[in-house]
Amino acid sequence: MSNSHMTMTLAQAVREGRRFWASEEGAALWQAQRACLGPLCESRFGLHSLQLGMAARLTDMCPIRHALTWSPTRALAEDASVLVCDPGALPLPDESLDLVLVHHLLEVVPNAHHLMREAARVTRDDGLLVVMGWNPFGADALGHLAPAGRRRWPCKGHWRRTGRLREWLAFVDFEIERVDYCGFRLPGGQVHNLGLETLGRRYNLPVGVCYLIVARRKQAPIQPARTLFQRDAVTGNSWLGPAALHQGERSRRETHARDDRMTEVD
Repeated sequence: MSNSHMTMTLAQAVREGRRFWASEEGAALWQAQRACLGPLCESRFGLHSLQLGMAARLTDMCPIRHALTWSPTRALAEDASVLVCDPGALPLPDESLDLVLVHHLLEVVPNAHHLMREAARVTRDDGLLVVMGWNPFGADALGHLAPAGRRRWPCKGHWRRTGRLREWLAFVDFEIERVDYCGFRLPGGQVHNLGLETLGRRYNLPVGVCYLIVARRKQAPIQPARTLFQRDAVTGNSWLGPAALHQGERSRRETHARDDRMTEVD
């Protein structure tokens, strides 16, 4: 697919998506997502955040100073803080953002794994990568499976299980910290059912219309550097002579004995 054709495809998807999020159904779901995302965003501090998607900004709840949004074309950019680019090739430095929110965009981009890779690349080591997507086991699942339903929002696009996204995140050295669900309703019902929303959020039932994945970069285990004395003890060149080596060997044996006893207790 050429870059120009991909840009036109994304632009059409953004127009359709914005119409959905501006509708009564979309606005109700957006409010449910905002309530789900709020506790996470309100505790995040930093310099820069980015929301990749079609809906109105959800990251404005964060006390992060500079909040960016995204658009595939300049004509669709709604304000000055908009990143106009291919979402699979973000023009940002590595590890430059404190929060990245991918909001229902993985379902419609041509190369979703490229988008995930880029979102992970620009997230700081201590930052958060948040993914919101349509739940294939939620109330809209039947509409998504029907050929007629898949031609309209929100059933359009390729819906992915959280398990598949876990695999994608592991490939870019991220791990899922938590998965939350929101937008609880009966099939064909309205999203703004406060009773169902309260019950579903309380027990985090995996049947909400959409899911929220919170991921962090995996931390490499720290290897303690050996001191000169430790290196000499390993090689047998102890400054304190054979007595120190015997003492070390005795300590190791005592440690192994304690471990064996603990294993027997377990």
